[in-house]
Amino acid sequence: MTQVEAIEEALEDLGHRSVRIPFTREVSGLIARMKETGVKIAVNLCETLDEDPHFVGHPAALLELLSIPFSGSPAVALMLTTDKLTTKQLLKAHGIRTPRYVTYNGTGNTDFHGLEYPVILKPRFQDASIGIEQESIFIDELSLREGINEFFDRFGPLLVEEYVGGREFNVSLFGYPSPSALPLAEIDFSAFPEGLFPIVGYRAKWDMSSFEYYHTPRKFPQGLPSSLRQGIEGIALECFHLLMLRDYGRIDMRVDDDGQIHVLEVNANPCLSPDAGFAVAAQQAGMSYTDMVGTLVEFVEKRARNHGTSTSHTR
Repeated sequence: MTQVEAIEEALEDLGHRSVRIPFTREVSGLIARMKETGVKIAVNLCETLDEDPHFVGHPAALLELLSIPFSGSPAVALMLTTDKLTTKQLLKAHGIRTPRYVTYNGTGNTDFHGLEYPVILKPRFQDASIGIEQESIFIDELSLREGINEFFDRFGPLLVEEYVGGREFNVSLFGYPSPSALPLAEIDFSAFPEGLFPIVGYRAKWDMSSFEYYHTPRKFPQGLPSSLRQGIEGIALECFHLLMLRDYGRIDMRVDDDGQIHVLEVNANPCLSPDAGFAVAAQQAGMSYTDMVGTLVEFVEKRARNHGTSTSHTR
């Protein structure tokens, strides 16, 4: 809700009238509320419905059916990128390097022999690093087989992915109809002790009582070789277009010790809280938070004009 409150404040500063409408399963009431308040465009901040990631694309799909222009990615992109397996299959088919993996659906005969250890377990359908922790990493097949069913019971279908060491970067992309890369961010793991895998797991993002939360700062490196920077940004743009993202997104990557770039995650509609990575990258590019929100609204207004939809008295 932090991003909701921040965006409401920015919209007010920009002179837009806004109304907060929660998306629930009571779709008829939701539609009635939008008609009652005269919504012309929507800022879509829905991440789940009843904490179920399978419904992440439904709010966007409803807005599409109602012909209400909205911010961020279309329903198809949200559904594709929430399914880590489909995302990796598309990346691989397009020649974009991503860590090797096998899927696990609760069957005891899964073949893990082709993987190199350590490996990391990732819930197939979760977002926001849910289910990703130090305990998600296994150093050999014996410990993996002993621990994997507990994860399956908690999170359902899993990806068992080869852990890629090296430097971790993320690229925030912003623009419509064509995105541009914001300043490249790198996660600084230098304070991690030996024996703690350098990952940005759930605790690093959300648990203010954890070591990881305070020791995974982002920085914006200035001395990267131009070939590496261009390679990272080029792959990020490929991912953005391949998975049909729109307006904004963030691509997380690792660069291994051989200089190979591996795509870890493709994030459609990443968090827009003022202290989140996307907003900080926009600030690094010279945009205030209000400017960023105003530009995002302009993207939606542009689409509305192109489709003949009035956006007067924007909500």
